[in-house]
Amino acid sequence: MTSTSTPPGLTRFNALEEHAAFAALHEACASTAWAQRLLVARPYPTVDTLYAASDAAMAELTTADLEEAMAGHPPIGRPKEGDPTSAREQRGMAGASEDLRTQMLELNLAYQDRFGHVFLICATGRTGEQMRDAVKERIGNSPEQEREIVRTELGKINRIRLARLVEED
Repeated sequence: MTSTSTPPGLTRFNALEEHAAFAALHEACASTAWAQRLLVARPYPTVDTLYAASDAAMAELTTADLEEAMAGHPPIGRPKEGDPTSAREQRGMAGASEDLRTQMLELNLAYQDRFGHVFLICATGRTGEQMRDAVKERIGNSPEQEREIVRTELGKINRIRLARLVEED
């Protein structure tokens, strides 16, 4: 049996004052353009329509918009101090050995030197070793290839964060 009612968290999000809704969206993704696109499309009848709007907005982001979004993400292995979202998403590095932490720091720096931004990956559910292997694999990509991978990874992160925003009762 499927319900046609809007989940309470989504109802609450739809009812937020514009500035509060924008702040919640901007916390999910640091791209102003993405947040504005989602804001103007409210109210959302279902979580799936919100996700579809997020995906569409992500597809339209310019390189500058992507850079703005990436600036809101700390390097893997160094979550933002006092930020439970950052710590939760990077949980796979929490128990990493000192050797793995050192490798990630070196790889993060090499990646940032090559591409000019942090290595971005949807870290939720990944181990430290998986993230290390991903940066090793991706560091050889062209900037164009990497920009599209970042766009995809950011889209995954945004969906996870939106789910937390609207699915909580």
